[in-house]
Amino acid sequence: MGLNVAVLDYDENAVSIPFADKFYNVSTIDIDGVTKAAEDFKADGIMTLASDMPTRSVAKACEKLGLNSISFDTAIKATDKGEMIKAFKEKGVPSPWFFIAENEEKLEEIKHEILYPCILKPLDNSGSRGVVLVNDEKNLIESFKYSMASSRGAGIIIEEYMQGTEVSVEVIVWDGQTHVLTITDKLTTGAPHFVEMGHSQQSRLSLETKNKIIEVATLAVKSVGIKSGPAHVEIMVTKDGPKMIELGARMGGDCITTHLVPLSTGIDMIEATIKCALGEEPDVTPKFERGSAIRYFNTEKGIIKSISGVENAKKIDGIKEITFVKNVGDMADSINSSTDRAGFVIAQADTAENAVKACENAIEEIKIKTAKQ
Repeated sequence: MGLNVAVLDYDENAVSIPFADKFYNVSTIDIDGVTKAAEDFKADGIMTLASDMPTRSVAKACEKLGLNSISFDTAIKATDKGEMIKAFKEKGVPSPWFFIAENEEKLEEIKHEILYPCILKPLDNSGSRGVVLVNDEKNLIESFKYSMASSRGAGIIIEEYMQGTEVSVEVIVWDGQTHVLTITDKLTTGAPHFVEMGHSQQSRLSLETKNKIIEVATLAVKSVGIKSGPAHVEIMVTKDGPKMIELGARMGGDCITTHLVPLSTGIDMIEATIKCALGEEPDVTPKFERGSAIRYFNTEKGIIKSISGVENAKKIDGIKEITFVKNVGDMADSINSSTDRAGFVIAQADTAENAVKACENAIEEIKIKTAKQ
């Protein structure tokens, strides 16, 4: 795109530094620091990609510098699960019942109103960190402490345990109009932590169900005030219809929007997000309709001793990428959050079903051996 790019990171050895025209050793959640760096760089646009944490800094800096972005109020609603679900309720967006507990005293006040099973999760975190299913009151305090350990201080949200089919909706908003690029089917570990272990596009749900999902996603995006930029909207399709889980005013992580969307639609969502940040109209027109998928490795707990079968897996038709974030000598943990996953496989095919099959065949081919300490 011919742009000069500045990168901000609190890590002075950040992996992004070699790709930047200028680097600022500034935390992305330091609002004043981000604003000063943007002023110094004379930025025409500021953005985060698939992380919730910098959203407030981006919004406030853009507000001060007169750049295109979501409002700071929208950034709050998109990063505080309590404010988010209140916005859903106010605008009539289908969503679960909920309670908020900032501490154990508040939990004690409301515990007799809680219905079981329920979900506990931090108000201010993502990536399944601190998410836990609670089946009865006797496990409530222990689960509260587990969830609070992943909170940055805001507290936790206690929600209805919604059962059904989980999807996400990948969105670009421009000039107040919501453009749904695709719907993503999800695979999770299930209870108690619901860590995402795979995604695929295009969704294999019925057209009628997909239309209902799009309707809920559009209402949710409008309810928090997103008028420009990306959104990643997570929805549970229950027996009563689609209900909101949560959303982010950003691109989806887990390679959903960086890899799967381009592979399934031909839309470059990164470029679209950059254009929104610059105040330029993004290209959201699908170029084709294919299937794409990602699957994560589910390793046994222990020290990784060997990884084999990778070269054979790469030869499987449709395999686009095989990546390990943990390697020989690293500790593989039980999967309680997205950070515990050892790596992933990405595939493209004529349909989502065949892309998933390619990923699963590659996962089967690759052997990750661990040894207990």
